[in-house]
Formats: sequence, C-alpha cells, structure tokens
Amino acid sequence: MSLKLYGYWRSSATYRVRIALNLKQLDYEIIPVHLVQDGGQQHSKNYQGLNPAELVPTLYDDDEDIILNQSLAIIEYLDERYEQGTNLLPPHSLERARVRTLAYDIACDIQPLANLRVMNYIGEHYQLEQEGKFEWARHWMQKGMQGIEKRLQKTATDYCFGFDLSLADVCLIPQVYNANRVGLDMSAFPVIDRVYQNCISLPAFAKAIPENQPDAE
Repeated sequence: MSLKLYGYWRSSATYRVRIALNLKQLDYEIIPVHLVQDGGQQHSKNYQGLNPAELVPTLYDDDEDIILNQSLAIIEYLDERYEQGTNLLPPHSLERARVRTLAYDIACDIQPLANLRVMNYIGEHYQLEQEGKFEWARHWMQKGMQGIEKRLQKTATDYCFGFDLSLADVCLIPQVYNANRVGLDMSAFPVIDRVYQNCISLPAFAKAIPENQPDAE
C-alpha cells in the first residue's frame, strides 16, 4: 500500500483521516503510534522525523515520497488528489467556505482544548483526577456544541450540509465520539445527534470507529 497512516486509535484527528480515506475509497496501512506507552511514542526520534510537532496523525504517500501532518491538510490533499469516492468539499467557493467554517469550529476551537496533552497538563499541574479532567472537557465541548447545533439547525438534513457528506461530517463524528466518552449529555443537541446517527450507519464511518482499529485497547 502506498498510503501509510501513522496515528493513535482514539485520536480524533486520526479518526477524521480514517473516515476521509474510507470515503475516498483508498487503501491504506495503519501504523500505530501509541500516545501513552513508552512515554508517548510520538516523542521518539524516529517519529519526530515524520512530524516535528510530535503529534498524530501523519500521512506518508510512498508513491510520491510525501509526508503530511495536520488532519485537515491531509484530508484536503486526499480530496484534491483523488477523484474517486466522495467529494468532501463542494465545488462552489462560498459553500466550501461554509463547510470549512464548521469543520474549523470543531478542529480548531473545540477539540484542542480537550486533547490528550492538554488533559495531561491540567491533570498534573492542577492535581485533577480523571473526573476533574472530564469536567473540563465537558465544559468546553458543551459550549462548542451549542454553536454547532445552532449552525446545523440552518443547514442540516441527513448530514451537516443537506444530503451530501462533507468535511464537516468528517470532523463532527469524532467530536461526538469524544463528547460521549467524557459523559457530555447530548440530549440538548438533537440535530447533531441526528447527523451522528446517520453517519455512523455508513460503512466508511463504521470502519473508522476507534474500537474497530487494530491497535484498539
């Protein structure tokens, strides 16, 4: 396989890329990078050569000898390079901007506040146990989800933007997975839940679920 995805099974950023690869109907090899074992394998010298930021995911395209980091950049590269499968961004510039707006709301403003390195930091420096860290995550996820719900009330039918899957759905589903994991009450977000249920029923999304990965614990 020419495409190799370095990542962690429960990383939402890696989860996004798995969904995109599946929607684009691309074959790829998963190379696990455990974020906890061995002090965090993302900090190893070998992995730093692939991603100096010491984060996941990383995509390596063996055919082109291309290394890419940052999940949204990887996804847009895949969408532009490969015509097969689902187009993840609409053709019209305004609609692309609207899809990106929702995707960035999630990937830039919600998810980073509760990722592993942030949760570890606040746990260590503010003496928070697991529930304290989850409370932090729930607070920021709830605020973020409130904005997403309002946006989707205007745009969603089956998916975030009408009846066509997009980058927005690719970002939303891992974030809902994270919210469920930390115990956020999602009953206040019926539109988000409708889109989530519709997406996870699709094979491309089901295949990408963290528990379905070879390195899942």
